[in-house]
Formats: sequence, C-alpha cells, structure tokens
Amino acid sequence: MVTLKKLTASEEAIMQIIWKLGQGFAQDIMSEIPEPKPPYNTTLSVVKALERKGYVGHETFGKANRYYPLISKEDYSRSLLGRVVSHYFNNSLSSLVSAFTADHPISDQELQELERLVQKAKQSLKS
Repeated sequence: MVTLKKLTASEEAIMQIIWKLGQGFAQDIMSEIPEPKPPYNTTLSVVKALERKGYVGHETFGKANRYYPLISKEDYSRSLLGRVVSHYFNNSLSSLVSAFTADHPISDQELQELERLVQKAKQSLKS
C-alpha cells in the first residue's frame, strides 16, 4: 500500500471536489464550495499546494488552468485507512472492525460481504 502525504482539512475538501468533477477550472471548483466561500486566491493556493504534494495536475488553456486528480480517491482512502489502522489500532484490522462494529450495527448483507472478502483474502494467501 502506498502511503500518501497527509492532506489538511481544506486540501481534502478541495480534493473531494476535484474527484467529484473529474477535472475543472478554478471557477468550477469555486462553484462547488459551499457558502461561505473562501476567497478565490485562497482556493487557488490550496490547489497549488495539492499540486506540490502530487495530488493534482493541470493543463493550461491560455491564462486558465484545468485541474485534474493524479491520485484516485480509492488510493487516498486506502492510504488514509492504513494510517488510521497503524496509528490507532496497532496495525490490527480486527481491532478496527471490533471498534467500528461496537458503535455501528452491521447488517446481514454487510456481514456476508465481509465473509466473502475474508474468503477471498484467504485464497490469495494460498496463491
């Protein structure tokens, strides 16, 4: 699993928008930010920080840049979850699941899906 650079809350909020859009100009990103909107320059600074961290790339069209994600939401989610498991659950997935299910009832359908995933993981260990 790849460990990605940690994002600030504002960077993560902008990344969520870029993932949702797929690509967009600064104005497109601004239009997705809920009120009260930060200043345009502040948003652009956050986008530039995301570029420096390797999360976002851009194409230039005249004086405007169109931004797009370089890191998928799935890869970021895996990295973030890995960090949580490592820092808060001593690298134990069973401790994570135990803590989560203590506060969140699990449905029969979710339990069946988890069992399917466990069986799939067992098969990959045998390979």
